[in-house]
Amino acid sequence: MSQILDGKKVAQKLKDELKIEIENIKSKFNRVPGLAVVQVGNVAASSVYVKAKTKAAKEVGINVFDHHLEETTDQNDLINLISQLNSNGDVDGILVQLPLPKTINEEAVLNCIIPEKDADGFHPLNVGKLSISNKNDENLMIPCTPYGCLLLLRELGIDLAGKNAVVIGRSNIVGKPMAQLLLKESCTVTTVHSKTVDIESICKKADILIAAIGKPEFVNKDWVKEGAIIIDVGINRVKINEEKSKLVGDVLFSDVENKVSAISPVPGGVGPMTIACLLRNTTISCRNRSVSYTHLTLPTKA
Repeated sequence: MSQILDGKKVAQKLKDELKIEIENIKSKFNRVPGLAVVQVGNVAASSVYVKAKTKAAKEVGINVFDHHLEETTDQNDLINLISQLNSNGDVDGILVQLPLPKTINEEAVLNCIIPEKDADGFHPLNVGKLSISNKNDENLMIPCTPYGCLLLLRELGIDLAGKNAVVIGRSNIVGKPMAQLLLKESCTVTTVHSKTVDIESICKKADILIAAIGKPEFVNKDWVKEGAIIIDVGINRVKINEEKSKLVGDVLFSDVENKVSAISPVPGGVGPMTIACLLRNTTISCRNRSVSYTHLTLPTKA
């Protein structure tokens, strides 16, 4: 029977550590972290995600500044708002909820967020810092989902060095930074994608398999070797019938569960970790911006 990597439990552990860290910041600097959440339009899924992130932030003691804009908001107006948030001393992290309306250039907007307030870790400067750092510096602004995946792996308490890791997907949000994080753990990393020849045989050699392609239940037992560890990043809504639907990952869970040594479920795996790591980045920014004293040392390695 495989070990289920409980993202809710691990995320709560991180949030409990953040609560203590925020109390320390409050005691030393007489302030708490501030997170600005910007949503444009009323996409239902985005509203759900924003609500979850806002709730989690308030639970750990982070002030939330909510900016919900109309669907018709002009790109220049959105950039002006971000400029104001960049200058606001009470704001330590800025989150622009994606997707944005098609009339707005997402890359242009995200690049307007100053790197030290980049709560998602997407700014080119933060991506570059991650790329050239010699190790997974806990003081970096790291993309939330990949870092959440790494924390789930660390929770297993195993030495990752030398493990053969395969990342399915090469997106800027998950695939590329995930590969970087695994490299810094001294894994041997392969990234596969839509143009890769014979993906199945490559995946079957993986000690650690990260599935991040956005295709429901794409990976089955023929893709994984006995005893592999699987982190399922996918969140896909599929219809059960005309009235009901359910969330599934990129991995056919029921097919691989008894073949692998550990696997993250969907939902309840990577999702809660992504939110917790967003709070982590905001707290780190607050610490860095308050005064440069001891680096954050959380979360500790398992």
